[in-house]
Amino acid sequence: MKRIFSVLLAGLLSCAGMTLAHAQDDLARIKSAGEIKIGTEGTYAPFSFHDASGLTGFDVEIGRAIAQRLGVKAEFVEGKWDGLIAGLDVKRYDAVINQVGITDARKAKYDFSNPYISSQAVLIVRDNNTAIKSFADLKGKRSANTLTSNFGKLAQKYGAEVVPVQGFNESIDLLLSGRVDATINDNLSFLDFKKHKPDAKVKAVANDKSAEFSESGVLLRKGNPDLVAAINKALADIKADGTYKKISVKYFGTDLSAQ
Repeated sequence: MKRIFSVLLAGLLSCAGMTLAHAQDDLARIKSAGEIKIGTEGTYAPFSFHDASGLTGFDVEIGRAIAQRLGVKAEFVEGKWDGLIAGLDVKRYDAVINQVGITDARKAKYDFSNPYISSQAVLIVRDNNTAIKSFADLKGKRSANTLTSNFGKLAQKYGAEVVPVQGFNESIDLLLSGRVDATINDNLSFLDFKKHKPDAKVKAVANDKSAEFSESGVLLRKGNPDLVAAINKALADIKADGTYKKISVKYFGTDLSAQ
């Protein structure tokens, strides 16, 4: 019996060692490959979108800056939000950088970097809407949101019927056409939209400043302490050397690292 127990124990320890080695291999593998694959939407201005030069945006430039500090190149893999996080599970990429909110539910399954940006969730309605003045007024109303996003869950929390969309632009289109009553979205996205379309007949009437709906981090597979530490160091370095400030001023006209 002792021999059988010893064999079983050795097998378990071997499996545990293999699991630990695998968990700690991502950073080494990324450096060996010379690139880090990053999942992002590519349709979520001003964070991840396309212009005449190709894929760009705040999150995209942050991703490239992180890759540079890791000594590798950034390769972006685009996908729709509702399948974006799942792509990490099947190893389509090594990280997701796409304004992924840091929540307890996600932290139970994934690792996060330190927060790299903070922005409020805002409730957006048509500018002639006088019935919706707070989140509580959403009960029984229709809100355009991606189903698996924090914003969609916030809308459901207040009793709204969530009309599924692929992203911010589709949410605004449905709102302007009157097919929904509201959308909950990122304040920085809304400000960017109003900057480019100041005459758009929409307004923000309420905001939620809780961390669950405001702080975003780099999303990683669970059990990669070396990679998390390396990305956190890269984020600290780009804030210290002014790179982060340059990127945030470019997209938002202000230094978000000071907030």
